[in-house]
Amino acid sequence: MARIAVIGAGMGAMAAAARLAVAGHRVAVFERGATYGGALRRFERDGFAFDTGPGLLHLPAVYRDLFVKTGREPLESCVELSQVDPAARHVFADGTDVSLPNASRAGVLAALDGTLGAGAGERWSAFMGRAREAWDATRRPLLEEPLWQDWRVLGRDPYPAVRRRGLFGRGKGPTTATLAEVAARELADPRLIALLESHALAYGFDPRGAPASAAVLPYMEQTFGSWYAHGGMRALADALYERCAARGVEFTFGAEVTRITEKDGRAAGVELADGRVADAETVVAGVEPARLAAMLRTGLPWDAEDVRPAARPGECAPGRFTVALALRGARPGDAAHRTVVHTPDRAAELAGVFGDGPGRRVPCARPTVTVLRPDDATGRPDDGHEAVTLTATVAGPVPAGGTDVPGAPGRSAEAAALADRMTEIAEAAVPGLRERVLWREILPPADGESVPGPALAGADGRFLRPANRTRIPGLYAVGGWSHPGGGLAHAGMSGAIVAGLIVNGDDWHGSA
Repeated sequence: MARIAVIGAGMGAMAAAARLAVAGHRVAVFERGATYGGALRRFERDGFAFDTGPGLLHLPAVYRDLFVKTGREPLESCVELSQVDPAARHVFADGTDVSLPNASRAGVLAALDGTLGAGAGERWSAFMGRAREAWDATRRPLLEEPLWQDWRVLGRDPYPAVRRRGLFGRGKGPTTATLAEVAARELADPRLIALLESHALAYGFDPRGAPASAAVLPYMEQTFGSWYAHGGMRALADALYERCAARGVEFTFGAEVTRITEKDGRAAGVELADGRVADAETVVAGVEPARLAAMLRTGLPWDAEDVRPAARPGECAPGRFTVALALRGARPGDAAHRTVVHTPDRAAELAGVFGDGPGRRVPCARPTVTVLRPDDATGRPDDGHEAVTLTATVAGPVPAGGTDVPGAPGRSAEAAALADRMTEIAEAAVPGLRERVLWREILPPADGESVPGPALAGADGRFLRPANRTRIPGLYAVGGWSHPGGGLAHAGMSGAIVAGLIVNGDDWHGSA
């Protein structure tokens, strides 16, 4: 069978590689870094371990299907997954504290009614009902199928409260509404609005500009649940790498691809920074558009009319700022795995991350902070200690932090100050947190490192990702920067779509 060169060893790229190898192809992966897994990283020190990428898996069926299709061993035989319950605890600016059960619409309704007041749960439940309509309308074209050639029809918002006509609905009136506008109109309670908008922010979306269809983000989590992998989410990357290796996929690390070679108008292989050339009949690129354009030296591999804003080189989505805290003292048995401490000033936070007019973005003094406290013995040296991870969405690169211990302070005063504020904020989730800190590690997003969000319908297609097929025969795009976008589930589906196109031909329309 044909030899296939895969650029990058992220989750989408490895998902494609495993499926292609099972289909009989000879697959070689070239990764410029020292390891695999993309954003699924894990930081370890002194017996402590921390996830520094996605902390939970939503829609695990994507990886269950991948492992079934690539071998006899199901996912659960390779990774110990468990549902997180409660799915999340939310601490709002007014001090209200609510824990939402995992994958239970009725439970969430009761919890919100009991904490926020009668009617709050009903409003949220009704909103999730409309989100389900948007999910049902877009699940196949935005998750399971290659991007439609006529992708512009996906520019119409499927959220049912938006009056529209055409593919996803009918009627007269406006065809666009932002998530923030829908939230203000339908949820009313600022705490429910904060709950909704925190999901958008976690994926790097500005609710003031994201389409109403972004309501599918909390719907997906609430419906399919939140899952954690024993040993940290990095264990999922380990299992996928091992599956690839077992199926004969060849990995070369420290191998930076500088050029995609072409012959007779089609992709013909890759050239590495050390001058080596690996010939291939097909190339799968799991890299961001700017880097892909540099490898081709002829610009982006999509036709001009197909280059939506999300595909333009130089795009800088928000990043994830992480603080790893090694704590003395045991983790309480009733501690929530995930707590979201909401900002008291959402307007300032959104302006700080996404901007609010010309000028430099001013970081919010008290951003929304997500606190992860997994009950996982592999993340701590013993039961007398605890590993806690704090994350916040930030505008982009923050000067590097580094280790912050006596005699070796962080290299950036800006990063250290943000870490200080995040630790103070996190005390709403972990009382007495600052007194328990043995040491901390500041892990800001590096230059050029951002977190792409999943594709969304609406907004005239501005939230779609470039197609997996390119205008160059034999060249395909995979991973978070291509269809169907970022996030663990979407990366896995990206690999499935690319493998389907290569195995079945470019006229393949999906397996569903």
